[in-house]
Amino acid sequence: MKNQFAVISIVFLSSFSFATTAQAANSAHVRQLLATKQCPNCDLSGAGLVMSDLSGADLRGANLSGANLSRANLNGADLRDANLSGAGLFGANLNGAKLNRVNLLGADLRNTYLVNAQLTDINVDNANLQGATGISSQVAKPEQFYAWGIASAEKGNLQQATEYFNQAISAKPDYAGAYLARGIARYHMLDSKGAFQDAQFAEKLFKSQKDITGIQTAQVFILEMKAPQEGKVRPAKPTLMDFVGSVSSLLLQFLPF
Repeated sequence: MKNQFAVISIVFLSSFSFATTAQAANSAHVRQLLATKQCPNCDLSGAGLVMSDLSGADLRGANLSGANLSRANLNGADLRDANLSGAGLFGANLNGAKLNRVNLLGADLRNTYLVNAQLTDINVDNANLQGATGISSQVAKPEQFYAWGIASAEKGNLQQATEYFNQAISAKPDYAGAYLARGIARYHMLDSKGAFQDAQFAEKLFKSQKDITGIQTAQVFILEMKAPQEGKVRPAKPTLMDFVGSVSSLLLQFLPF
């Protein structure tokens, strides 16, 4: 139950608050990093490094807790064993970065580029990875992809939501809730055929899993597609939950733990 609440809290965050720290960065270490890109085990906590070019930088074991690395170029950087707890990495380029054993507790990784990044031995449960590109199914759990999908859909980004649901399904092929959610997203993208197929398959999976709530929710959606309410107008920025109205919270129950 505690894990479920943790994921749900990630889903509905509209903004992310970084952890604050009273400890200031070592100014000499900051200068060293910017001048040489060589700063292993440096104290860079709370440093302002927005849009810095740190490509290929050696930051092994560095303390970057609370640092602001938003939109920084960390392409190929070596961050193994570094402390990035509470760090701001919004929109940062981490292509090919070595992030093995990095502490990402409370880190903001929204819209980061993580393609080819090494992400072994890390825990992303409390990191905000909304909109990040290149997240491996070995790093995130199926229910995390599902949660990010719901959050993206609620913001009207249905294409991104569908990609997250695809990843959830890839990691867990019998994830009925992800099929249903993807079907709803497809429905709002006017892909009626794909939506109907997903809804039917979700219903089948729910039945095999004896999930009464899931069966009923899938059936409501299928009926909606077959006979939409007269005079109903789709919103300009559709949300994932429109079709179920008062039972929209039921989709949050498809976060298995």
